Amino acid sequence: MPKKKTVSKDSPLSEITLRRYEKPYDLERRNLIKKLCLSLGLLQPGDSRDVIVDVLTVLLDARNKKEFVSSEEVVSRVIEFRKKESLPLKGIASSNIRRQLKRLKDIFIIECIANQYRINEFDTLDNIFREKIERIYLDNIRERVREYMDAVK
Repeated sequence: MPKKKTVSKDSPLSEITLRRYEKPYDLERRNLIKKLCLSLGLLQPGDSRDVIVDVLTVLLDARNKKEFVSSEEVVSRVIEFRKKESLPLKGIASSNIRRQLKRLKDIFIIECIANQYRINEFDTLDNIFREKIERIYLDNIRERVREYMDAVK
């Protein structure tokens, strides 16, 4: 019996998707946050599973009050928010909310301190994008791509 060949799977160390949409004119808050999630690749165009929008909304509301929130609090606030907005209660399982929190954490929008979440340092999203995503995350990815380009010659 022949041996099975092992196929290596290339897994990126980091990745980011950025999209450009029209300027944010006359959009309600949830739609603004949805476009931001689309712009950052946290949500796919046409995706009906948009609970990450509500997770980010809950965390932004908590930032305005300088509050830390647990994942359980995020779940209950997301459910409350989706009911208030008459949205279907899809994607509200605790495991999914924790996955969405991890995604926001992975791109430095939020941080977790002693199992409590907050927008990174209660800062503005604009500052977080400039300082964490552009200067650290994006620069690091761009430099590695340049290393590959230089190696290919």
